[in-house]
Parts: sequence; C-alpha cells; structure tokens
Amino acid sequence: MADENEPLLDKEKTRRSPEKVPIWTSCRYGLAIMSTLGFLNAYTMRVNLTIALVAMVNHTQQPALNGSEDCIQNVNITHDEKPAEFGWDATTQNTILGAFYYGYIFTQIPAGWLAGRFGGKLVFGLGILFTAVFTLLTPLAARTATWLLIAVRVAEGLAEGVLFPAMHAMWRSWAPPIERSKLVTISLSGGNLGIMLALPVSGIMCQHFGWPVVFYAFGTLGCLWFVAWMFLVYNSPRDHPRISHIEREYIEQSLLREGTSLSKTTSTPWLSFATSVPVWGLIITHICFNWGTYTLSTNLPTYMKEILLFDLTQDGFLSALPYLCMWLVQVLGGQLADKLREQQLLSTAAVRKLFNSLGMLLQGVFLVLAGYVSCHQQYLGVLFLTVGIASSGLGMSGFQINHLDIAPRHAGVLMGITNCIATVPGFAGPAVVGFLTKHAKTWPSRKLQWQKVFYIAGGIYAFGTLTFLLMGRGTVQEWAKEESEQGHKNTQKGLLVNQDQTQDDTKIVT
Repeated sequence: MADENEPLLDKEKTRRSPEKVPIWTSCRYGLAIMSTLGFLNAYTMRVNLTIALVAMVNHTQQPALNGSEDCIQNVNITHDEKPAEFGWDATTQNTILGAFYYGYIFTQIPAGWLAGRFGGKLVFGLGILFTAVFTLLTPLAARTATWLLIAVRVAEGLAEGVLFPAMHAMWRSWAPPIERSKLVTISLSGGNLGIMLALPVSGIMCQHFGWPVVFYAFGTLGCLWFVAWMFLVYNSPRDHPRISHIEREYIEQSLLREGTSLSKTTSTPWLSFATSVPVWGLIITHICFNWGTYTLSTNLPTYMKEILLFDLTQDGFLSALPYLCMWLVQVLGGQLADKLREQQLLSTAAVRKLFNSLGMLLQGVFLVLAGYVSCHQQYLGVLFLTVGIASSGLGMSGFQINHLDIAPRHAGVLMGITNCIATVPGFAGPAVVGFLTKHAKTWPSRKLQWQKVFYIAGGIYAFGTLTFLLMGRGTVQEWAKEESEQGHKNTQKGLLVNQDQTQDDTKIVT
C-alpha cells in the first residue's frame, strides 16, 4: 500500500465500485456490528434504572386519580404488591435519574480529543467497561445511601460520555464517504436496541427476581462485550491484521479522494469551531433533538404508568415498542440516504436536511397528538408515541452524521463539543417534567401537564428543524482540511497551469 502522502492511484483503480468490495463479511461492517452491540450494552445500563426505579420506590401512597373521565377504573394497581425498599419522593427520583447526565457532559470533548490522537478503540471500550463496573455496584450504593447512588450514576455518565466522540473518531478512518449513512446508522442504532431490550427485560426481572438482578445482569454483559471488543476491533484499516487488501484500498482511497488525511489528528482548530456557521447549526440542532430524546427515554415509563395506566410488565414492553420501530427506521433510513447520494439524486446537504426535517417534525407532531389521548384510548396513545419516536430515526441520517461530512478529520472532537452542550437537556428535560407534574394530584391535571411537556418538545423540534435548514452544510469545510492537503492540491493545480502555459508557448514558437 502506498504511503498516505503519495499521489492517488489512477482513476480506474480508485473508482472501484463498492459492489466489488466485501460488505457483510468486511471488517468495516464487523466494526459496525461490534459498535452496535457496544451501544446496546451502554443503553441497557443507562435506562434500566427508569424501570427498576418503579420497583424500588414505594408507590402505595399514590395520589387519588379522579376526574370527569373516571380513569381510576382503568388503573392496573394490585394492592398485594410487595412493599418497595425506598421512600424517595418525586424530586429525589428525578435527581437520581438526571444524575447520569451531570457526569455525561464532562467527558465528551476530552474523549474526542483523545480518540483523534490515539484512536477510539480503547476510549470506547473502557467507557463501556467502567459503565459496567459502576452498574454492578448500583444495588450496593442504593442500599448504602442515596447520595452514593447519585454519585454512582454520575460516574456512569462520565464513563458513557466518551462513546459518541470515540465512535465518530473511528468512523473517520473506517467509513468511505458514500457509505457513511449506512455504517454510522447501523452503529448508533445499538442505542435503540438497548432501550428496546432493557425496558421489557428489566420489568420482568424486577417482578420475578427482584430489582438488583437488573443491574447485575446488564453489568455482566457489558464486561463480556469489552473482552470481545479488545480482541476483534482495530483503530483503522491499516492497523487491522485481517482486513483484505481490496477493502483497505477501497476505504483509504475513498477517504483520500474526499481530501481526508489518513494520519492521526495533530492539531484542533478550536477558533474555527467557534466561528463556523455549520458547527453552530449542529450544536443548536443537537440540543433540540436531544431535548425530546432524553425527556422520553427518561420519563416514558412514568407516562405509560401515570397517563396511559399500564402496569409494570405492560409498561416495559410498550415503552420498548417505539424504540424497536425507531431502530428499523434508523437502519433503513441510512440505506436510503446513501442510495440517494450514490445515485446523485440529491446532494449530501439536501439528504441531511431532508432526513433531519422529517425526523424532527414528525416526532413533534405525534408527541403533541399523544397528549390528547384519553385513558380509554391507551393503545392509540402507544401508536402516536411509536410513530413519533420511530420517525426520529430518520434524523440519524441528518445532523447526527453531518460531523463527518463537514470535518471528517475532527469528527470525534466535534461530536464531543456538540454532544457535550446537547447533554443539558438530559437533566433539564426531566427537571421540567418534574416541575410541571409534581403538583398534579388527579389524572386530568396530570394529563394537562403532560400536554405542556409535549408542546414544549414539539416547539423545540420545530426550531431545530429550521436551524439546520438554514445553517447546515454537506461538504468538508476549508478549515477542516489539513494544510498539507491544501498545499498539495494547489501544487497540482500549479503544475497543470505551468504545463498548459508551456504548451501554449510552444505553439506560439512553432
């Protein structure tokens, strides 16, 4: 393989059709599968507390549900339930649920910086390993002191905060530009699979084996995944001992044609980040997208229980259904997005804006509709939530991949910046839900407050959509290109100009 600074191969060789390169047996798709399983593990450990908390906390003193719709008749509460261990009020519960994001916000940027310089493999792997260890310690911490449980959740957030920046840094070296939507959406879809798995399984475990088993089971799986990750995954194609020559050549030449250097990042353009319109567009869009995502992933089981009146087992399964559909939409959306780009039906910028708009607007509309469902229309509410949350999977082919479009060399740290700031909704969203619903003592009053929650989310989604339409871009920004690359291109242009000038002079002399 030629050195990264040598000229590109001839056009026929570098424009090799992706169909001739291994796909499902390839190393890049192997990375996609392993990272999917990694995100799956991470999200099971992130959200299992939302279900376990229902079993951990004593709900025997629930406010009376009364009102014009007589919804109390639909409540699935069994009065012979075992008393729970903890008597935490709503404020304490929301503090515990939000504690994860207080840690999550701090490791995003350092993780992107480290992964850009030293590779994302170890950063990503250790993030999940430490999350697994703290998950295993959760039952002990909860039974020791509330503050210790909160501290453990903060530590889990610190560990998981490295995942998205580290993974983007790896895809910078592994994803051919024309396959980014496919590979990255497959990779990130593991988060939805994790939520889908954790919610129903956690409910079953809590009812039949006790809530501590939830943390022991998922923590153990995380440790086992780490072992497989360290043996099977490598930072880049050039580091992989088992990659085929044709696949390595395809990936590296595709990246070089785009202008992406194969060397590790040596400097970070912080000032360019701060003054770039597309970067600010990504930041604002990411905040808006995460507001609804974090609000629902944290509070959806509570909504299912208090408003749609499902019991714990139903709650887990029905809360998981939207994320199963989101996973399908996300993976299929990535395939469609790259197909539109590959066939040149739409530009990269147009594809990103189209999918982002559909993902955010559809979710906002269906969340607002869900707020008007009565307690006698439980499954209509589930339908609206499912369609809304599933639609957001299209957004993953929008802004979520755009970091790699506009600054592939710095995708890790750029994801760290946007995801760091966009973590604020992780604790702000649940806090708003808690503030709006804490004084609602009847079913109608709770429903009214949840309508406000969904209207706020819908408005934020609309603002995020407009922002990305106006500020989003689809090409590598000038400040994101290495100086040596720009100099090399300018040198090539200069040589061509001199050659043409020489030919013209020869004609004149003749």
